[in-house]
Amino acid sequence: MREVSFELCAETLDACLAAREGGADRIELCSALSEDGLTPSHALIRAAVEHSGLPVYVLLRPRGGDFVYSDREFALMRDDLLHARSLGASGFALGLLRADDTVNVERTRELVALAAPLEVTFHRAFDVAASLGAALEDVIATGCRRVLTSGGACDVVAGATNLGRLVESAGKRIAVAAGGGLRIENVAFVATATRARHFHGSVRRRVEDATSPAREKSGPLATAMYVVDPGDVRALIQALRQA
Repeated sequence: MREVSFELCAETLDACLAAREGGADRIELCSALSEDGLTPSHALIRAAVEHSGLPVYVLLRPRGGDFVYSDREFALMRDDLLHARSLGASGFALGLLRADDTVNVERTRELVALAAPLEVTFHRAFDVAASLGAALEDVIATGCRRVLTSGGACDVVAGATNLGRLVESAGKRIAVAAGGGLRIENVAFVATATRARHFHGSVRRRVEDATSPAREKSGPLATAMYVVDPGDVRALIQALRQA
């Protein structure tokens, strides 16, 4: 079996526990996956660290939208980093760009230095970059230890060819993690096509709110819950190892 590392993207404590039970190697902790992830609450960080038994990497993203942050937003990221570190975070995921869609090397490097010796991942802001090749070199220059990417495409299947090129170009200089639309049914293809060893996914199932069967589900306050089954985590990791 091939050696792989799988990181579960989790937005709830239950998902963190499923990561542990399913055999994940680490957790990227966030809130609001409907917004592609935002910085989680400090209470959730503390609980994830205390109860999951896994390394918890905290997402630093102060708002949805683009990845060009103001001075005030950058200050929030710094403060959240320091607080999460005090709560026992094992590392961080972040991504900062300039207005021309190039990596903001200076500010990223500042956060990497602030986090040291903890590991920093440059997240999928990377996929918005004007040039993936140039962005990879910039991310390496910041001191990030890992880059999370779908190969600049909408998901890892569409971006598999680019992902393979990035893995080859990165070599041993930085870990390239394939993430974005990773599913049990596509992991074997992604692993084979990209030759990646690091993978990232949420492995969520949608379940309708069953607390009020008569509730109208189509209105503006309609809700759906997402859960993570440890069996699904285990199955995805097994498929990766067997690819």
